[in-house]
Amino acid sequence: MLAATPDRQFGAEGFTIGVDEAGRGPLAGPVVAGAVVLRNPCPAGLDDSKKLTAKRRAVLDETIRGTCAWAVGIVDVKQIDELNILGATMLAMTLAVNRLCSVLDGAPAAVLIDGNMSPCGRCGEWDEAAWGKGRPIVGGDALEPAISAASIVAKEWRDRMMLHAAAEYPQYGWERNKGYGTKDHMAALREHGPTPHHRRSFAPVAQLSLI
Repeated sequence: MLAATPDRQFGAEGFTIGVDEAGRGPLAGPVVAGAVVLRNPCPAGLDDSKKLTAKRRAVLDETIRGTCAWAVGIVDVKQIDELNILGATMLAMTLAVNRLCSVLDGAPAAVLIDGNMSPCGRCGEWDEAAWGKGRPIVGGDALEPAISAASIVAKEWRDRMMLHAAAEYPQYGWERNKGYGTKDHMAALREHGPTPHHRRSFAPVAQLSLI
């Protein structure tokens, strides 16, 4: 699953893509990766999405999606259980980069990735010939503005998905915990069992003998 802006006329070559993900740790919901090419001037106040208030993050998300080129890659629970979470994260990043390059109709000069791993060599769909190997940057979501923007887009996109899921399954408190294994979420799992949104390969779900 993918979503992206229409072509923002950023040019065919020479752009830098920032990439980050949201949702590696939760027990429920998809993993979502954001890919962003900033436009000058870039939005003010970019930072790691986890360091921003919800209000500020929402404002920045709207600004980024309104002024920059962006895409998201979404890997659902079924694929997470099939691939494992690392494989699913690498796939989500690859999907986001692929969609963004398609939108911009060109190849990036660089792909900057938050963390210590690149999908190159870990995801068969990664196009090394067109995108290079990708450059992982530990703490990149606080160091590189394009990665900061990607982290914001990914976090906000995933949070909206979890709000929709919470409306369908209100017992689990996903509007608050976004699928993480909080005390209230675990209590609801024990009482009600897993939903189609739960990652059944994750130990806290599997060990409850609810599958």
